[in-house]
Amino acid sequence: MKRILFFLCISFPAFSFAQSNINDLLTAGIEDAEQYTNAYLAPALEASIYNLGGSWYNTADAKPLGGFEISIVGNLAFFGNKDDKKAFVLNTADYQNLQFTDGSTSKTVSTALGDIEGIQVFVEDESSLSRADFELPAGLAAEGINFIPSGFLQASVGLIKGTEVKARFLPRVKNDDVSLSLFGLGIQHEFTKHLPADKMLPVAISAVIGYSQLSGEYDFTSTSIIDGSDQRLDSKIKTWNFQAVVSTRLPIINFYGGLGYLSGTSETEVLGTYVVTSGPLQTTYVDPFSVSTDASGVIANVGTKLKLGFFRLNADYSLGEFNRFTFGLSFGFR
Repeated sequence: MKRILFFLCISFPAFSFAQSNINDLLTAGIEDAEQYTNAYLAPALEASIYNLGGSWYNTADAKPLGGFEISIVGNLAFFGNKDDKKAFVLNTADYQNLQFTDGSTSKTVSTALGDIEGIQVFVEDESSLSRADFELPAGLAAEGINFIPSGFLQASVGLIKGTEVKARFLPRVKNDDVSLSLFGLGIQHEFTKHLPADKMLPVAISAVIGYSQLSGEYDFTSTSIIDGSDQRLDSKIKTWNFQAVVSTRLPIINFYGGLGYLSGTSETEVLGTYVVTSGPLQTTYVDPFSVSTDASGVIANVGTKLKLGFFRLNADYSLGEFNRFTFGLSFGFR
């Protein structure tokens, strides 16, 4: 179960990479392995940034002093229509050792989100006496998956007039080979609270700022995929979200929407000792490389919230570089 949480929250591609491809890629040397892996994983890590950075609100109506809400939030970032994120062009002129088996110098290959299979490559020495052949990995779409999920707990508390603070977290999960945690802090301020007779207004308008950080480590030394020791992934995703929000003020069901800007960074370090025993570049690598990407862009969402006594249900759809569906179940008092 703990590996599955890492698999879902850090990213499926990073997990798969550690499981099956690191031995093959290191036979091509560190430079080729790092360049290819960055191109392969970048779209999936970008999708994870958009997935984790949103879902900070379900209304523009800020809670009064002492009002609170505790929510379970789930997200799905979709990439089914993102053909440009599912593949990239690999030109062997940009690599030191990697070559296509069929003699091509350039091919469209799969990213971690794609479905291109059967691309064979090889690495050999100058004398052609030592050679290693392997297949480049496909991605999530090859498994029939067109989304990346995430989930966490979130709490909001009302403070002074028009202001509430927010915190999100995923309780720390740790065992012998997996460590995972998420936390975030946010603030929301409702401007309409400062207007005369604000309770008579049919809508509320506010601004939200939120910061999220997901950290995880996966130790895969025991899988024995490649000789070595202390082999692990250390991943971090950090996001900032700035949005303006408007919502209705009705007794039971309300509608809300927002427009803003999201930015974030993601870095996964491949750590430990790796002993390559096949191919022409047989050697030992220590902390061989890292994979990093950043993403930013305008985002907008629309949603609805249903109040059932102390319980609330909300759902919204967000438009951005990666579209996202959010569902929340909350308990609150105001």
